[in-house]
Amino acid sequence: MAEKRKPKKKGQDIPLPVEEKPTKQEYAIATYLNKNCPTKKTKFLNHQVNYFYANKAIDTLLDSQWATGKDCIFTDRQSVVQYCNKLLKLKFYHRAKKIPITDKDLRPKDLKKKKEKEKEKEKEKEKEEKKKKDVKKEDKKEEEEADEEAKSETALTDKDGKDKDEDKEKKKKKKSKIKLDMHLEQIFVDGSDAYVWMYDPIPFWYYIAGGLCLFGAIAVCLFPLWPPTVRKGVYYLSVAAAGFLGVILGLAVVRFIVFIIIWVLSMGIHHLWLLPNLTEDVGFFASFWPLYHYEYRGEGYDKKSKKKKKKQELKDQEDQEKRSDGDETVDGQDTAAETDKPDTDVERVAGEEQTAASETDSENSNSQPFEMVEKEDVVDQGEEEQQRKEGDAESAPDKGSSVEELKGSSEGELEEEEEEEEEKKNATSS
Repeated sequence: MAEKRKPKKKGQDIPLPVEEKPTKQEYAIATYLNKNCPTKKTKFLNHQVNYFYANKAIDTLLDSQWATGKDCIFTDRQSVVQYCNKLLKLKFYHRAKKIPITDKDLRPKDLKKKKEKEKEKEKEKEKEEKKKKDVKKEDKKEEEEADEEAKSETALTDKDGKDKDEDKEKKKKKKSKIKLDMHLEQIFVDGSDAYVWMYDPIPFWYYIAGGLCLFGAIAVCLFPLWPPTVRKGVYYLSVAAAGFLGVILGLAVVRFIVFIIIWVLSMGIHHLWLLPNLTEDVGFFASFWPLYHYEYRGEGYDKKSKKKKKKQELKDQEDQEKRSDGDETVDGQDTAAETDKPDTDVERVAGEEQTAASETDSENSNSQPFEMVEKEDVVDQGEEEQQRKEGDAESAPDKGSSVEELKGSSEGELEEEEEEEEEKKNATSS
């Protein structure tokens, strides 16, 4: 009889995968990267996440302490890419795929809001164009009266304004909203690819706060063992807190009663609230200010309220757009061209010093700075020069006559000296 073979248990032949645990150095580099690398917020599979770009992560690690000194790990960009690929395998972060948001991805409410915004923007553009045309007409009239210099200056200012407007429009066009999705190839690549953080280190002060809460709970449990003076003080504090809460509740009831009385007597036209922010979600001091809020809801109130609601909705939408543009946008600079290492703080300071020195040299070299000269000043200067020339022409003959008088006086003195010498000679001979 053949012996029966024992069946092998499932799982004995299959080796279990052993997960690698990151080292202390890897944790330190990951925390440094999480703190110093610029990140953005967006939604990933209906979750709010933080993500970063690969080229910026490489730049931050090349500026870190691990890129210099004896324990130098990062020598070039390729070494950083290899190390970041290792961190990706250790599940500190994962690679994501950027997908631009289109109108199909938006909800019907958001589409309506977007269309309304576009219409309002078009109306604003038309108004601005009309204003610009009116301004241009006025500028033309002024330019016809002004000199050529004023024309050239106004042309330069117009060009600068147009250039600024064009730059702003280009920046707006460069930005576009995106959403993230899981990438099939989980590899770290030097470029503008997005990587979502999975590693969220717990700050140290969390442990301190937890310890204080624990000691506070133990101290409350040991209340019977407290000294009698401390227990009496705590009792008075608790009574004061309860009285304060009772006053607030009483104010809430009183303000409601006052509102109902005025509302009933005025048939719903007058609305008066005492301490309107008392029950709102605001700060402690803000809940007691303003003291009252009054509204008149008579004829024409519905139209005004609709306009106010539309304005508030537009403001809220603009605020949300600004936040989303700051969080969920792809800037034009976030491209493969950003792989070049940015200037450090030392290089920036040196560049600023060089520019300041060049400016001072140019100011010193130009001994006569450029000044604005008006037409009247130029005319006055010309008249003064003509008067000076006429005065010089009149003074020229006077100068000639004075020279002749000097010559005549000098000749007379010479003759007198000669006569005196002859008289002396005659006296000596006699």
